Amino acid sequence: MFAEIKRKIRDGERISEQDALYLFNSDELHQIGELADEVSRKINLNRAYFIINRHINPTNICVNRCRFCAFSRSKGEEGAYEMTQEEVLASIREAWQSMGYLTEVHIVSALHPEWQFEHYLEMIKAIKEEFPNIGIKAFTAVEIDYFAKKSGMDIDDILIELKEAGLDIMPGGGAEIFKPDVRNIICPEKISGERWLEIVKVAHSLGIKTNATMLYGHVESYEDRVDHLLRLRKLQDETGGFLAFIPLSYQSENTQIKVAYPSGIDDLKTIAISRLVLDNIPHIKSYWIMLGEKLAQLALLFGADCLEGTIIEEKIAHSAGARSKKGNTVEELVHLIREAGKIPVERDSFYNVLRIF
Repeated sequence: MFAEIKRKIRDGERISEQDALYLFNSDELHQIGELADEVSRKINLNRAYFIINRHINPTNICVNRCRFCAFSRSKGEEGAYEMTQEEVLASIREAWQSMGYLTEVHIVSALHPEWQFEHYLEMIKAIKEEFPNIGIKAFTAVEIDYFAKKSGMDIDDILIELKEAGLDIMPGGGAEIFKPDVRNIICPEKISGERWLEIVKVAHSLGIKTNATMLYGHVESYEDRVDHLLRLRKLQDETGGFLAFIPLSYQSENTQIKVAYPSGIDDLKTIAISRLVLDNIPHIKSYWIMLGEKLAQLALLFGADCLEGTIIEEKIAHSAGARSKKGNTVEELVHLIREAGKIPVERDSFYNVLRIF
């Protein structure tokens, strides 16, 4: 069957649900990786991308308690925090000074019970006013839904106001696994998978590009993963709005769902199969924060073409026990890419090439 899947891929045919399930259950890891790398090279030549960016999580105070999350806190609880607007701006200035410049700021927050939509809107406006040339990637579909509920506004109007304020692109978080039975176990309070897809579709219709994620390695099955990938592929056929897909390897420390870390084999296989299934999404990220630098580097030979970026200070995955560093340097990222036999390319938020090393 693998020979037939390989023929399909090389002939430009789309692989099926049954094909993807076969690959997940297969022991032919090297052949799957080689095929995924072949596809990646056709799309992105031999390039591997990174961005000089800064992750900011303005608060961890959240109305939800997703069982897989170790980041959220209640107001007044030990470890709870909330950044002022000036602290957010100061963190960007500090990152700019340490890196020499920034290309993107990546903002994902918790669902704060007291902050109104205007608070987030003013945050985006202030960042864009002081740093007009920095790309702003901010707010998952889960956050957008929360803003709408808090304000009584429609999703369209929320996104239009954010775009006018300076929002450039949305991250792909909150997708987790779309299947309702899995979602009811890991994040029963979170919006449904259907609602996530609906909000992202609206964003795409307004010209706001997004990423997409899949959290794997907890209680889901291979069938659930394939269903997730196929739903993303279907939406991309309709909108063309996804720039990148990021498989997120589950970290269970300090969470309510205790399982072993996904194996390196599972991580590589998931990245490779994602590249083969998502034939219409141009980029697959190897998220070094969750994979660790060395496995993320190896994933560049299994269909991934992006190492995310410098990040500088990651909090969410590290709250759940991520064993990587919290940030990286340009020199380290370039070294990882070169040693994988790829061409290091610095990019902007939209994967426009800024510098080829």
